[in-house]
Amino acid sequence: MSKQAFYKRLKTQQKQQIDQQKLIKMVKDYRKTVGSKTGGVKLYNALKKDFINADIKMGRDKFYRFLRSNNLLIPKRKNYITTTNSNHMYKKYKNLVKDHVPTRPEQLWVSDITYIKTENGHNYLALVTDAYSKQIMGYKIDNHMKTSLCKDALAMAIKNRKYPNKKLIHHSDRGFQYCNPKYTDFAESNGITMSMTEQYDPYENAVAERINRTLKYEYGLKQTIKNNHLAQKMTKQAVHIYNNLRLHYSLALRNPAEVHLKPNIKYKSYRKNNVNLPEIKI
Repeated sequence: MSKQAFYKRLKTQQKQQIDQQKLIKMVKDYRKTVGSKTGGVKLYNALKKDFINADIKMGRDKFYRFLRSNNLLIPKRKNYITTTNSNHMYKKYKNLVKDHVPTRPEQLWVSDITYIKTENGHNYLALVTDAYSKQIMGYKIDNHMKTSLCKDALAMAIKNRKYPNKKLIHHSDRGFQYCNPKYTDFAESNGITMSMTEQYDPYENAVAERINRTLKYEYGLKQTIKNNHLAQKMTKQAVHIYNNLRLHYSLALRNPAEVHLKPNIKYKSYRKNNVNLPEIKI
């Protein structure tokens, strides 16, 4: 090997080592800002411009190999089961959206409750999410699971509406909070049509449960939090990042806030082998 070739190879190896450290920092900084469980596809699409600016030539497959070799891939999560208390005497509404999909924002909202652990005991997080754009429209976290928790989340969602004159369906499980007349009357007085799951089907309220899982596993809400005040602060930050920064496969790698205002995508269902589901007629 000539002296010139030796130093050329040495320079190339040094640049590769520097580029690798830059890439590791980019990945860690992005995950620290947007979500610790952000996967390879979203990372690659979000960081492509940063690669160019840093003079790093990196294709998708090479980037995946880089993540794997540096232990930066996200391990698969175990499934878990949630339960709902539907043993009550309140009216249970029919499922108006089974095997149907929305075609625009604020045509279908989905609601659910998840549990947040704190050192002082359980907190409960109620969410109202737009099924089409995946934007979290309203939320409320507190140390109780009363109907008022869900009603406050719905009130925030109504306040955040961008298309108040469009017809809207509210879909949830049959928990007592959502069947309570205090909740249903409030929703219907705001022109919202009620819909509920009728039997156990993991896809019936899949959007709501998927978002619950994302917030808990990607934004630190799965861990035991010191107190209610910190849980509220972390939830507010998580919702902001989820709505405005996090890219979604189902949104063609766009964020919910953008899609909510510019609804020009075809809805992608979480149900497998059901590509051409009928549209919601409302």
